[in-house]
Amino acid sequence: MMLLAGLLLLSAPTRADEFTLLEWDDLIPLEERLNPPPFPEVDHEDEFAIPPQPVGQVVDSLNGKKVRLPGFVVPLEGDSEEITTFFLVPYFGACIHVPPPPTNQIVYVDYPKGARVDDLWDAVWVSGTLSTVSASHDIANASYSLEGVSVEPYDL
Repeated sequence: MMLLAGLLLLSAPTRADEFTLLEWDDLIPLEERLNPPPFPEVDHEDEFAIPPQPVGQVVDSLNGKKVRLPGFVVPLEGDSEEITTFFLVPYFGACIHVPPPPTNQIVYVDYPKGARVDDLWDAVWVSGTLSTVSASHDIANASYSLEGVSVEPYDL
């Protein structure tokens, strides 16, 4: 009987209450929230002038935490069916417009199971283990990485 109960626990779906719910401001250290760095100016006259991405510090106490965070997907790897790696960003259009958000407002998500994101206009919930390991890609840099265990439609 104990063996059966153990197997059921191992196969149980991920529950939202197992994760700490984060808001995007939680990823910014308090000192940085109180004294934000200047945002780079965009030169609209020079189409090739791309301002540098603002670098944000991390909240070390979040390293290794199981978290749940809402956001929008910027696909990085996958195919027409599923996305296996992506940036999670706080608002639609981030990383498309210049400059991208500060690095501590972008989370690199590794989701080998593959997420079916049919409509990238919609927000999602991503749950997994957050780390303060940075990640770089051609379009932006992220101060956080997340090993995803679930990607679900955003519902209030």
